[in-house]
Amino acid sequence: MYITITSFNDLHGEKPLKLNGIVKLVKEPDNKYDTEAIRCEMRYFGKIGYIANSTRTVIKGTMSAGRLYDKINDEYFASIKFVSGSTAIAKILTADEYIKEVEDPESDVHYLVENEAKIDLDFIKKHFGGM
Repeated sequence: MYITITSFNDLHGEKPLKLNGIVKLVKEPDNKYDTEAIRCEMRYFGKIGYIANSTRTVIKGTMSAGRLYDKINDEYFASIKFVSGSTAIAKILTADEYIKEVEDPESDVHYLVENEAKIDLDFIKKHFGGM
């Protein structure tokens, strides 16, 4: 599964959007503009933007935040695969890819996850294991 990330140029410019960079996805159910908002964070930068959730901003072939919202835990991870200006396309990590990141002591996952014990691998395998 792929998603469109819309970045905030005024916060960090395009700098955080690097190929294969790990992005933490955080649901924001109390967001006053969009109850299906999913915030995107990166190591060293914090919040870099949101998963696109509008027909004007979602790149064709990627999932909107609304379509992804019920398929992920309260926080999850993706890897940036394409960058164009202040927009990126990221791939949602499969269960195996997530485990591989966790096994790498240098992975940004360790700096971004709030509580690794909260990541439900059975839930992830159910939704992402076959990708």
